[in-house]
Amino acid sequence: MIEVKKLTKRFGLKTILRGLDFQVQPGEFVALLGPNGAGKTTFLRILSSLSRPTLGKVIVAGHSLPNESSQVRAKLGVVSHLPLLYPDLTAEENLQFYARMYGINNYQLRITEVLQLIGLENRRKDLVRTFSRGMSQRLAIARAILHEPQVILFDEPYTGLDQDASEMLDEVLKEIASHGRTVVMTSHDLIRAEALATRFDVLSRGVITASINKNDLKNSNVLDFYKQALEH
Repeated sequence: MIEVKKLTKRFGLKTILRGLDFQVQPGEFVALLGPNGAGKTTFLRILSSLSRPTLGKVIVAGHSLPNESSQVRAKLGVVSHLPLLYPDLTAEENLQFYARMYGINNYQLRITEVLQLIGLENRRKDLVRTFSRGMSQRLAIARAILHEPQVILFDEPYTGLDQDASEMLDEVLKEIASHGRTVVMTSHDLIRAEALATRFDVLSRGVITASINKNDLKNSNVLDFYKQALEH
């Protein structure tokens, strides 16, 4: 579903990604871990067609970037710590706007489905500016999955959430993953990543330094794996 080979990204004289290789199979939930400044957000921006690679091959859902960016966006959902919602519209109006943008026919039923999934169906007529941080993040997920994308990218979705909101977001992400969607999520929360993901990759110094499937952790845990990956 995602294939990246020899990806390099430079900003002026500064190289952020250094010949990075990365593959994701359909239905995998990959937690992309790494220290601050490792290039995780830059990498996700390239996968979401918001930034162009300097060198290398990037294919998402069968389409090459950056040349087929419009085709990729049609099959992609993106959630970051910025919800990308209109605060003076209601939850329903926000989703109607994005449904029209994605060309979804008979979208009212789909809007009801995603609002029920994220637990906000009873707040559909409320202005987004009245929502808590956690509620806005859940609505951002509804926006991202509205058009039933094949791939969803989450860039630090737990940033700024309190414990209750984080736990509710856990349940939403588990429900999304249970539908077989392909997910890549960056996170500093190793405990949450371990509970959600099926694979863990460590991005350090501009390359993937280690990758392990959840079933192969055995008696170890993600924290130990992460520490070992950063030491090499």
